[in-house]
Amino acid sequence: MKKITKETYLKWYEDMLFWRKFEDKLAAVYIQQKVRGFLHLYNGQEAVLAGSLHAMDLEKDRMITAYRNHVQPIGLGVDPRKVMAELYGKVTGTSKGMGGSMHIFSKEHRFYGGHGIVGGQIPLGAGLAFADKYFKRDAVTLTYMGDGAVRQGSLHEAFNLAMLWQLPVVFICENNGYAMGTSVARTAHTTDIWKLGLGYEMPCGPVDGMDPAAVAEEVSKAVERARSGGGPTFLEMKTYRYRGHSMSDAQHYRTKDEVEEYKKIDPITQVLDVIKAKKYATEAEIAEIDARVKDLVKECEKFAEESDYPPVSQLYDVVYEQEDYPFLAHKL
Repeated sequence: MKKITKETYLKWYEDMLFWRKFEDKLAAVYIQQKVRGFLHLYNGQEAVLAGSLHAMDLEKDRMITAYRNHVQPIGLGVDPRKVMAELYGKVTGTSKGMGGSMHIFSKEHRFYGGHGIVGGQIPLGAGLAFADKYFKRDAVTLTYMGDGAVRQGSLHEAFNLAMLWQLPVVFICENNGYAMGTSVARTAHTTDIWKLGLGYEMPCGPVDGMDPAAVAEEVSKAVERARSGGGPTFLEMKTYRYRGHSMSDAQHYRTKDEVEEYKKIDPITQVLDVIKAKKYATEAEIAEIDARVKDLVKECEKFAEESDYPPVSQLYDVVYEQEDYPFLAHKL
């Protein structure tokens, strides 16, 4: 595993704080109806992404996830202004304003979505890994899913073929406690989701998803196993989301006290505690990071607010292009 240094912790703090504040701003503008449709926020789960990025080779590895997908592409290098513009439905967005909240995508940065179909990304992640193995690209695909998605049959099909073909894929379940509003204990006999890997003799195990260092360690092992030809791994990240399943979730299935208890082990607070304990930064330097994050969020909001909506003609440019049908002039 790449060494976890002072610089790692400072980067984790700034990145995770920005992801949190970025989505807090999205929640605020959603209430103002500047962002429409569904909005699924990642608040509380940031350590899973931070630790995973530390384990990846960002020059060639890939990532695919479900619809809670705003901050992952940012972590991979996508311009956060474009991500916010996409949620606003603006032409400067990552998909020119036509993907929206659940469908962020960047081929350039090897982020393959954003998928609204529950569990739909699981076989697609295996497919990306199959292509990498077929073309000998030495890349690994990290495939994320929620705890609700593991009840989909497609997971078992993907697990079976991934083991059969020894694909370079890491399956990661972000168990945030509730599949929409239903706990694992109410949907399955066993609450240890990671044990699903045992039926396929797939290396598997639980991980503290609130600690980026723990995530980095286990994902690094899984990535190295995949890259060296050892096949897939299934990891269950035990994490928690502080907001509802989506912005329309009234959260009647849990108490405010439960949420507050989990906030005592907030991943951002944990990282900040390490920084302070090891004197990686002074209070003034931490304040500078906080200010940078605040300014960048404002810049993203300004960019999205001032960008234009797509022209109607764009609808015709993104369907398909047929050489012997010259009646629609394509511009993209």
